[in-house]
Amino acid sequence: MLKRVDVAHLKTGMFIQEFCGSWLNHPFWRSNFLLSEPSDLKRIQESALREVWIDTARGLDVGASATREAAQAIPPPQPPQDPETRPASMREEMARAVKICEKARESVTAMFQEARMGKAVDPAQTMPLVSEISDSMQRNPGALVSLARLKTADNYTYMHSVAVSALMIALARQMQFSEEDMRDIGLAGLIHDIGKMKVPLEILNKNGKLTDEEFAVMKSHPRLGYEILKECGTVSEKVMDVCLSHHEKLDGSGYPNHLRGDAVSRFARMGAVCDVYDAITSERPYKNGWDPAESLHKMSEWHGHFDMYLFRAFVKSLGIYPVGSLVRLNSGRLGVVIEQTQKSLLTPRIKVFFSTKSKSRVPPEIVDLSRPNCPEKIVSREEPDNWDFSDLDHLWAIPT
Repeated sequence: MLKRVDVAHLKTGMFIQEFCGSWLNHPFWRSNFLLSEPSDLKRIQESALREVWIDTARGLDVGASATREAAQAIPPPQPPQDPETRPASMREEMARAVKICEKARESVTAMFQEARMGKAVDPAQTMPLVSEISDSMQRNPGALVSLARLKTADNYTYMHSVAVSALMIALARQMQFSEEDMRDIGLAGLIHDIGKMKVPLEILNKNGKLTDEEFAVMKSHPRLGYEILKECGTVSEKVMDVCLSHHEKLDGSGYPNHLRGDAVSRFARMGAVCDVYDAITSERPYKNGWDPAESLHKMSEWHGHFDMYLFRAFVKSLGIYPVGSLVRLNSGRLGVVIEQTQKSLLTPRIKVFFSTKSKSRVPPEIVDLSRPNCPEKIVSREEPDNWDFSDLDHLWAIPT
């Protein structure tokens, strides 16, 4: 049951369903969550909000006296849903994701350029952007992550930051993180590479393989980023740790501190998975991006690199065949994954466009593998390099 409660009667253990007022009046980037942290309770009571909706079926109720004075009980058929996080189709969310990417490019570019010029930065100013990324991931998790893969040489560093933020938010949601941790994880992804702004441009933007000396300079960026964030003094230790340790590996072969096992924090382990996945699936001037499904397969075989519990949760957040994966169906047709479905990790929506039997293109057709009695199923993933499909990105980026 939903109840409208004065903020004075809130206590930890209650489930916040909705804030009564503009999102500008409260300090949170999500509108519904379990109120588990005393610090979150304090922020609500110190904000401009006077009332909130709580869901007593998902958290603690108010006392009898508070109910008489400040709680209005109603039995709605469905809980109210924030219009900003209502599920959207791939087509709808892709249009929004384009705007978010443009806004992110401007915001992250400005902050990173300030860091490059030695000016003080305030990452907290990007929290509205983190909120928009999170809302997009809740509406349709495939759109923003997939769109952010389409990077250019000029915007790689900035769009990589957006993609890692989105991937970390998706992973954190899969693991049911707290509100506070969700905020931190999204911000950490967005600024994890800020130390690259202290790396000479001729090394950062080099189109070919780095020399050993150049790679040594590049490997300094985690520590440089940590120092930038430490100096600004506005982000948590968790966020700074992701910046410092997202290149560490559980077997101790990472950098900069060669941490091993439990010495690598959970946040940093999450950063490592998300950072590597976006890097290997993205096109670079000196290499082609790997197919998303193939990337997950290869990452699963890199023993000692990743926390496999977190990696399995990461796969669940994306799907075994993420958007953009080239797959073969039992009919002998090839298609590209355009959207995940709720039924199973193995039953996404596919845009079929090629017949291996006739070795020719066929009219594009959308096949929903989750549909009851669907005769099609995925039998294997396909290596795009084995096929001459120059328009593969266009096929999945323009959903039908």
